[in-house]
Amino acid sequence: MARQLAKRDISAQYRQSYLGILWAFIMPITTAVVWIVLNGSGVIKLTDTGMPYPLYAFSGTLIWSIVVDAINAPTKSTNSARSILSKINFPKEALILSGIYKLLFNSAIKIVLVFVFVIFFEIAFSWSMLAFPLVVLGALVLGTAIGLLISPLGLLYKDIGRMISFGLTFVMYITPVVYVIPTKPGLLQTLMLYNPFTPLLITTRDLLMGQSPEYISAFLIVLLCCLPLLFIALVFYKLSIPIIVERLSA
Repeated sequence: MARQLAKRDISAQYRQSYLGILWAFIMPITTAVVWIVLNGSGVIKLTDTGMPYPLYAFSGTLIWSIVVDAINAPTKSTNSARSILSKINFPKEALILSGIYKLLFNSAIKIVLVFVFVIFFEIAFSWSMLAFPLVVLGALVLGTAIGLLISPLGLLYKDIGRMISFGLTFVMYITPVVYVIPTKPGLLQTLMLYNPFTPLLITTRDLLMGQSPEYISAFLIVLLCCLPLLFIALVFYKLSIPIIVERLSA
């Protein structure tokens, strides 16, 4: 059932669209292009990233878009099935699995695009690059856990979805998506260092460049915390969905 739901949603997502699958890249690539132009024109001056800045910006925005998609996926999958929730009795976990299938589909295409950028900028091959998709999988786990926790409220109150979109925009700017962690001590440096998304972004880039992961310990801690968080989120989702369905159908 999860596969059928995922297939239906993926087909509906790109049906009657001239650009089709390209819509998965338009927003992150547009954001990267804006920062590349600002940096190249000298309007803003960014600290050296240790790699070609276009690659830094493209990889950062694409990885961040995967995280955002993972956070939004549970709410979107449940919303898309709202018409059958109160009419058909089926395991609600199928909605989560269908969202994960869609995430894996879209993320796989973005990962391939990141490697296209790596080849374009002539980055030397390293075996650590093969671990890059596995680290991205960790980002998917974290995003899905967060999304499961907030999805019940998001189904009841549309304001929650708007608040999440606004909050993620703010979080992006305290994550090394388009610029590195400031070397000068201050509020921004502190926020970025304690941001759980920071080790995810930095570790994925380090592996992509064939470098020794600088924040591997922090990344492993975040990943280990994700697993119990995901379990708690699944239990919360399973318990709350029947109550929410009853309220929505009332």
